[in-house]
Amino acid sequence: MHKLYIQDVTLRDGMHPIQHQYTKQQIKDIAIALDKAKVDAIEVAHGDGISGGSFNYGFGAHTDWDWLEGLAEVLTHAKLTTLLIPGIGTIDDLKKARDLGVTSVRVATHSTEADISAQHIEAARKMDMDVAGFLMMAHMNDPLNLAKQAKLMEAYGALCVYVTDSAGALLMDGVRDRIRAFKDILKPETEIGIHCHHNLSLGVANTIVAMNEGATRLDASLAGMGAGAGNCPLEVLIAVLNKMGAEHNSDLFQLMDIADDVIRPLQQRPVQVDRETLSLGYAGVYSSFLLHSERAAKKYGLDTRALLNELGNRKMVGGQEDMIIDVALDMANEK
Repeated sequence: MHKLYIQDVTLRDGMHPIQHQYTKQQIKDIAIALDKAKVDAIEVAHGDGISGGSFNYGFGAHTDWDWLEGLAEVLTHAKLTTLLIPGIGTIDDLKKARDLGVTSVRVATHSTEADISAQHIEAARKMDMDVAGFLMMAHMNDPLNLAKQAKLMEAYGALCVYVTDSAGALLMDGVRDRIRAFKDILKPETEIGIHCHHNLSLGVANTIVAMNEGATRLDASLAGMGAGAGNCPLEVLIAVLNKMGAEHNSDLFQLMDIADDVIRPLQQRPVQVDRETLSLGYAGVYSSFLLHSERAAKKYGLDTRALLNELGNRKMVGGQEDMIIDVALDMANEK
């Protein structure tokens, strides 16, 4: 088993449950604590990636550049990482991030749209960055065709490609089949990553399945801080990895302390599996739709679960947050 690369997403995916309102000091303090706990990478950006602050996705308390400023200088172990979604973030944004000390980036697309990542992946490689492709909503593409999308990202220059279960909808066999398909088609030197959400309470289990099939880059967040029911909870993952004897750098007790003492008190809405977040995974809906859907359901007198189920029926994906209101209005008019 190769030594694992643990990437923390508390300060990017973890933006969603607090509506992107981390202060600069909170970002700095949490990043320093994560660095001391020896995670390998710390991802910092608006929840929807750099330049995600907007009417559609929600404005952050600060810009990405404010959040990133000065972080590289205080990290002694972890890589400073960010995420870019083509069409939201630009190559100029990537250059700004690089100038602020970001050395690693994940370029994220829908699971069928890898072709829109070519320019961004190539640009990042020219900047000598560690670059990963990030295939979101992986449950919406079958294993073979998802692997073909991964192959495109590899061809553009990605050093790693992720199976990204943005909806927390994949079961363990689904993860296994996708990682195996990646292994069959990608070069041996191309790493495979796994990013799981916890909407069906499978975040840790699915991450371990992926690892057992050959994934070496594992995403997680403190106390599961992330969209929907959250991400694979970092401290739980590390405890499981320790019991398995897996090789990694992270310190379990330090991560447990940060999760309980720092992160949980920040959660405006508990990051947990409940009737609404479970509905995300059950319906296969993008995890960051949660708060948007709860607000729309309240405004139009709907059951959030029914709204999420309809969004799933319509196969809506990340980037269509503005259409949640349209669907809610349709449902309200049909009542």
